[in-house]
Amino acid sequence: MAPSAPRRWTGALTPMPGGSALARAVLGAFGWRILNDGLPGKQGVVMVYPHTSNWDFPIGVLTKWSLGFQLKFWAKDSLFKPAVVGRWMRSIGGVAVNRRSANGMVADTVQQMREAKARDESFWLIVAPEGTRGYVDHWKSGAYHVAVQAGVPVGLASFDFAMKRVMFTDFVEVSGDPAQDFALFAEVLVGRQGKHPENAGPIRLKPDSFPESRKEPAKDGDPR
Repeated sequence: MAPSAPRRWTGALTPMPGGSALARAVLGAFGWRILNDGLPGKQGVVMVYPHTSNWDFPIGVLTKWSLGFQLKFWAKDSLFKPAVVGRWMRSIGGVAVNRRSANGMVADTVQQMREAKARDESFWLIVAPEGTRGYVDHWKSGAYHVAVQAGVPVGLASFDFAMKRVMFTDFVEVSGDPAQDFALFAEVLVGRQGKHPENAGPIRLKPDSFPESRKEPAKDGDPR
């Protein structure tokens, strides 16, 4: 049976709790404004595009603090082994990635997301799928596979330097068909301009980055 077409989220959004007024003031002092009406649920994947500058990081952190948004990010499991560092990494949202896992990074993260759902806990994974600030001709596939296999929405976020807007208003219910899903991603993200527009690559996956059978767990060893 062919997968259903992807679609933009049109249901209700749950407003975020609101975070740091100081962070919002700092962004405002530099002319930045955050556009967000809430989240479609407690679990999902945030893909940030384009990622073209070191400035994306401080703007992203200030946005997270402004919204009071709990986010998870992938990090090498070796960083979690020292007890003190490990506790700190988890406290800021780090998800340990074991590249030697028999299941693979994607399957392990999907399982963690499902466990969070069973506990009615928040688990939003954030990635910059280009994986680098320089130009690349495809996105890394890991986070997309997580969204497909966990059955969660994808939030498409951008730091639009032309408008000085943090755009986090669009959510997509993916179909599992990469061609259709990425065509919709590209439609949503058209016109979003990073600090260095020439470094923004096309919105697509490598043809060999997803399994022939969508029932087969993808094993993407790159945590970005």
